Amino acid sequence: MKRWWVVRLLALIIGALGVSMTIGGVQLALLGGSVYYALAGVGLMVSAVLQWLEHRWGAWSYAAVLVLTLVWSVFEAGFGAWGLAARLGLLAVLGLGVLAVNARTWLPYVGIALVASALLGVTALRSGERSTAGIAARAATATNVPGEWSVYGGNARGTRFAPHTQITPENVADLEQAWVYTSGDLAAGGDEPIDALGGLRGLYGISGLQATPVQVGNRLYSCTERGMAIALDAESGRELWRFDPQAHPRVLTHSSCRGVAYYRAPQASGHCAARILFGSLDSKLWAIDAGSGAPCTDFGNAGSVSLREGLNSPEIGYHMTSPGTIADGVIVVGAWIPDNQLVVAPSGVVRGYDVITGKLAWAWDMGRPDRAQAPPEGETYTPGTPNVWSFGSADEALGLVFVPLGNPSPDLWGGNRREFDERYSSSVVALDVRTGRPRWSFQTVHHDIWDYDIPAQPVLFDIPFPQGARPAVIQPTKPGDIFVLDRRSGEPIVPVEERAVAQGAVPGDRVSPTQPFSALSVRPADLSEQQMWGMTPLDQLWCRLQFRRARYEGPYTPPGEQPTINHPGSFGSVSWGGVTVDESRSILVTNKTSVAYYMQLIPREVAPESARKRRDPTSYQWLPMEQTPYVARIRPFVSPLKIPCNEPPWGHVEAFDLVSAKSLWKRPLGTARDSGPFGWPTHVPLPIGTPMQGGAITTASGLTFIAATTDNYLRALDTQTGKELWRGRLPAGGQATPMTYVSPDSGRQFVVIAAGGHAGMRTRRGDYVVAFALPPRRGQGM
Repeated sequence: MKRWWVVRLLALIIGALGVSMTIGGVQLALLGGSVYYALAGVGLMVSAVLQWLEHRWGAWSYAAVLVLTLVWSVFEAGFGAWGLAARLGLLAVLGLGVLAVNARTWLPYVGIALVASALLGVTALRSGERSTAGIAARAATATNVPGEWSVYGGNARGTRFAPHTQITPENVADLEQAWVYTSGDLAAGGDEPIDALGGLRGLYGISGLQATPVQVGNRLYSCTERGMAIALDAESGRELWRFDPQAHPRVLTHSSCRGVAYYRAPQASGHCAARILFGSLDSKLWAIDAGSGAPCTDFGNAGSVSLREGLNSPEIGYHMTSPGTIADGVIVVGAWIPDNQLVVAPSGVVRGYDVITGKLAWAWDMGRPDRAQAPPEGETYTPGTPNVWSFGSADEALGLVFVPLGNPSPDLWGGNRREFDERYSSSVVALDVRTGRPRWSFQTVHHDIWDYDIPAQPVLFDIPFPQGARPAVIQPTKPGDIFVLDRRSGEPIVPVEERAVAQGAVPGDRVSPTQPFSALSVRPADLSEQQMWGMTPLDQLWCRLQFRRARYEGPYTPPGEQPTINHPGSFGSVSWGGVTVDESRSILVTNKTSVAYYMQLIPREVAPESARKRRDPTSYQWLPMEQTPYVARIRPFVSPLKIPCNEPPWGHVEAFDLVSAKSLWKRPLGTARDSGPFGWPTHVPLPIGTPMQGGAITTASGLTFIAATTDNYLRALDTQTGKELWRGRLPAGGQATPMTYVSPDSGRQFVVIAAGGHAGMRTRRGDYVVAFALPPRRGQGM
């Protein structure tokens, strides 16, 4: 016997869903969107009333709504698993309840369930994974030689390729945790930073531990989130020394260190013959002895050089988040500067310092190209110029250092930009390592007003074309274009096309009529209302309404006073994780994210007073952009459940053959185990393809190692097919790039990654460095 309260409770739920869908559906239809929600909402309300009255047509009317939904779902989403699940899931669950209280009306529900199950079961196999591996794959030629990972990118070229073959696709499943190191940056037992940053934790944006260690001999060198340099035993992970620069800045900054640089002076011995160079949070470049961790007293002022010399805006944060690039005895450095705070921000000057003495070798101030040295007393480097916050790479044979540039300040409004800003913003620039003068530059985004600064290291590789190898620089970008240029001249090797883009800037600004598009690209597909997604019809409807209320005209829709959708957002399709190149197979591997941003420029006079003032530099809700007519408001385009509004997968890994520039394979990466609505872990290993921060590495044995996802795993993929061969659990989010080396003590190959999490991605925080290796064989060290 049916219980009356169960029937009425179910009717109330269906009725409430119907009312919400009707109201939102009418609004959506008036905005030119789908009429399904309004029609289905009315049908649900009718069914709810009939079920409340316990009328036999209550179940049949609900079945009619299910049939309508099934037909509409296939029409809109085709046979994509994620699209069908979002549209059918909640209504199907409620349909089971209707069936349970109306046992005699089972026939239509069984038929609908069978059809829906068949659709979802078949399409689940089509989850976005694609492989055409083998069409251009080449056999590995590298041998198992004892290479060192002595530079952030594995080598000065930045390919992040290791010549090791001890860990192979055949035995990688046997990898096990070898050791774990914790720096102590986080409170014991907690996952929040300890309040030990000079009592000014509120002024620090916390990004998470993102460092990639470097390895020389039996030591690893790295840095901690709080900006301390450390040395670890490469075999055991035991801390050998740490150097605390006692940096307590009194300015807006954020704590992030992605690595250190190592240098050994030729034919030198004794104290500081081998040295570690890194930037501290108080705007200093330090040199310390690699053996003891003591400052190199011959470098600058008792071991450090102030990067504040010659700068304006002393109240604004300025420090190295990425290691400098060393070539020909010079370390080339840029710095992080808070985005969108004000026009007169610190200069983006790029400087080269003598790696032994710390003396300024040259300065490239694009606003003063005639001056290669520090400005005279009473003057400063040109304020607000594009800066280099990411990694450089070097070709000593050509005498060039390649640096990726950001935007002039502010990022999202360009009405104040100067000729040199327009020339170099969002460009990769080849600098003469001896003079600092530009040899050539290539711009990846014209008049960038989307915060599409170049986040990733330029990668140098000689592509083995049939007619002869060609020296290339490979530059990944936030929009997803991967530009492949001749590194001698900057001329494109892979074709680049200038295409017309949307116009219509706010008063006082402009939009470039065209933008460059590379033939080698991981750009996400353009958005449409049909691609809006949700876990229920209601949050999907909310996303559709927001989409229709915003301006979106494809890539490079200019920000304006009407909300606009920026896809991919400033988070980037490819972020600082960049790309890796398997040098033995000429295969490029990269990970990419597809998450949109919602952006709006609000006239300063009507913006809230609190939004017009400088704030935490990692706050991306309100951006004051002082000294401009506008305040910017920007946020990820997510539903009320804090889930991206665009349909998953949100993260992929893709491989390309560099000779043909063709894709070899593509697969989603990351599960929902450690994430979910409101950031709560679902503990369900559903392969949804998550947003990513961090990069990949490749080995001569044919393996790609990558973490980066919002589930806490380090994974090994087959470089030629993309197949996942192994995953190792991490104690926190792996938002970093791994590295690998062969220990000179035991001969074992280790794979190491920092597991620090990322506050913005809501991954679990930590202060760990984790190493994996094959089980030791008899005779090997433990």
